[in-house]
Amino acid sequence: MRYCLIALALWSAGVYAAEKPPVQVPPPPALPPGTVDEAVLEPEVTIIQKDDATVSEYRMAGRLYMVKVKPKVGPEYYLSDEDGTGKLVRRDGQPTVRPPKWVIKRF
Repeated sequence: MRYCLIALALWSAGVYAAEKPPVQVPPPPALPPGTVDEAVLEPEVTIIQKDDATVSEYRMAGRLYMVKVKPKVGPEYYLSDEDGTGKLVRRDGQPTVRPPKWVIKRF
């Protein structure tokens, strides 16, 4: 009985899919003049091979926003500009958890 229900469900899904014509998606509109080029929005990665580590620098529009350091011995770690000031903060591959810092109630 179970196999009959599965076969019926698959058959009805095939009939439903066969009846719908394919959807035509229009091409995206052209960028208006004066907007940023899409090539600038792509991140630029520079890989530097050193004796004791491999350093990958990530830049967006010429601004350094993250550095990945993979030493030959030990785990890799990241240096990232989290607030846009240019100061790099070390992260050891763990997701950063930022607890809320506002005051709800004082006793």
